[in-house]
Amino acid sequence: MAGHIVPGWVVTAVLLAASLLLLLVLGRLHRSRRSPPPPKRARLRLVHRLLATVAALGTAWGACSDLALGARYYTLRPAVAGCEVIVRETSWLMIGGGEAYTVGRTGIAWGASGSWTVDDGYRPVADGNHLLEWGRTDGSLTVGGTATDPVLDGGVIGIDCS
Repeated sequence: MAGHIVPGWVVTAVLLAASLLLLLVLGRLHRSRRSPPPPKRARLRLVHRLLATVAALGTAWGACSDLALGARYYTLRPAVAGCEVIVRETSWLMIGGGEAYTVGRTGIAWGASGSWTVDDGYRPVADGNHLLEWGRTDGSLTVGGTATDPVLDGGVIGIDCS
């Protein structure tokens, strides 16, 4: 695996920019022909604009979430053959949290395996207060807090790479 963590909103931002650039180029080519657009094209253009707006809003939502909450991403070790665990930790005001994702051979994490909440914005993975253990077919991630910043919810997460 490449070892780079790319948040989903970055991927969608790149795809959105590429699609808007393509629409711009195709629009200029069409205008250079000086023919009025048929009614079907006008409807298609409206659908494209609507989809681009929805994609832009989704991208902005993901970016704001990561930037406002100070999201940090980590690849946990040890990894097993064909499976890695990626963690996203956030901290905002007096609360912290995180999600664990499994990344298989495709290199894509499709959904969180589990999450946790920590008091006072503590980041246990960044602080090294976690334990990743592997069994024969699955694993377990234990996230610990401190005496003053306990894990409030979800301190043990099952990891399944199947």
